[in-house]
Amino acid sequence: MNRLIAILFASLLILAPAGVAVATPAAMTPVPEKTPSGAVDKTADGSTNKAADKFPIKANQKAKPQKKGQAPALWLVIPFVVMLLCIAVLPLTFEHFWESNINKVIVSCVLGLPVAAYFAFSGTANMHHLTHTLFEYVAFMCLLGSLYVISGGIMLRGDLPPTPAVNTGFLALGAVLASFMGTTGAAMLLIRPVITINAHRKKRVHTIIFFTFLVANIGGLLTPLGDPPLFMGYLRGVPFVWTFKMLPQWALMVSTLLVVYFIWDTIAWKKDTEAQAKANAAVDREPLKITGLVNVPLLAGVVLCVAFGAAFPVLIGSKAAGFGVRELAMIGLAAASWIVTSKKLRSDNDYTFHPIVEVAALFLGIFLTMIPAVVLLKVRGGELGVTEPWQFFWATGTLSSFLDNTPTYVVFFSLAEGDPATLAQNFSPELLTATIKTTGGAVPEKILTAMSLGAVFMGANTYIGNGPNFMVKAIADERGIKMPSFFGYMGYAFLILVPLFAVYTFLWF
Repeated sequence: MNRLIAILFASLLILAPAGVAVATPAAMTPVPEKTPSGAVDKTADGSTNKAADKFPIKANQKAKPQKKGQAPALWLVIPFVVMLLCIAVLPLTFEHFWESNINKVIVSCVLGLPVAAYFAFSGTANMHHLTHTLFEYVAFMCLLGSLYVISGGIMLRGDLPPTPAVNTGFLALGAVLASFMGTTGAAMLLIRPVITINAHRKKRVHTIIFFTFLVANIGGLLTPLGDPPLFMGYLRGVPFVWTFKMLPQWALMVSTLLVVYFIWDTIAWKKDTEAQAKANAAVDREPLKITGLVNVPLLAGVVLCVAFGAAFPVLIGSKAAGFGVRELAMIGLAAASWIVTSKKLRSDNDYTFHPIVEVAALFLGIFLTMIPAVVLLKVRGGELGVTEPWQFFWATGTLSSFLDNTPTYVVFFSLAEGDPATLAQNFSPELLTATIKTTGGAVPEKILTAMSLGAVFMGANTYIGNGPNFMVKAIADERGIKMPSFFGYMGYAFLILVPLFAVYTFLWF
């Protein structure tokens, strides 16, 4: 019953962004310190060793206390909440005002610059948080921008009937590609063909919603290339192939959503007699053809930049957050795509810079205003009382819905990571039967699985939960599809995703 109550409470937080910032932390419950004699530790190559043999723990050994920084005042979270409300409300109440990207920049600056000024002039530690965030924003936009420009030079020509089977096939393909070329790369590659195929369909919003669920988020679970949180785990010592162990969860979630979508789209298709008539009337169908293939290796180049970015020199900043050869390479690949792709092809593909400028404008405000919330989570995250896998799943997932899922994952990863004494103090013996070696010690495998599922899956709960979400919305809006508002999209997630997360919590954890 306690688990069910906690899940319901987390679901309410998903519907109330302000609740994330003011949630009352609970004290962490200590657990027995001694590791059981049968505990095993999984190494990077998949072999197992006795934890007691590798990490002998004395019965009276205590965990080292975690160092805490100074938490920012709670009121500093207000601009972040207001920023989310602006994204949710202004498109509905001041639609004409919100159409201008310049006005979005103004809103982002009005809310974000005071926060930036506070962190710039309130000590070295806070200045570090600000510069770290700005470097992350630049890297974020280099990735999104390069993928947007390059994918805009690839076009699928030909006639495909917009049937439920075709649409479901595209979503399935995108879910697979997302794990190997990243959710952003897969989303940018396939969103335009999906919109083009369904150009004559009356009901198209549900297709874009499920596209966001599957291609821009959930599909990216199987490799560290799929989603940035998993890549951060890889950099911290999690084996590259470990994520394939989550194939059962990936397959269950993807197949469930594909079945739900197919039923939904079949009902909509049967009612859309006009689209059916146009599909049936087509006699001389143009064969399928992909143009702009010169951009495919450029797209692969961006994926490789992400995969091996840690090996590139940093010119400004640090390895953790900086501007370096990786970002320059992405910019160069985007410039090459712009040069080698004909203007006619981009025109035929309805390519403009409006969507990417919109994303840059809004995420500038989001990145700046969320600094206090992220710092609060880092400093006081240990007070949340999160010790069980299902708690890590919902805590990581709920916060990933509104904060960037990468820093959220890193914070909870740090909470779960430690030497054997720390693990024995913080987790039950059952959770220590299998651990994954990391650069900072080890993480219980069940906890790592829960964090990974929460960060990747629940990034689909809002437009800002994962980078590609808003890009997909912006492209769809520009192509004439009236996408739901911020809260409207959350309504779809609450009705479709959250019940699945709740049911699968009992199955997985």
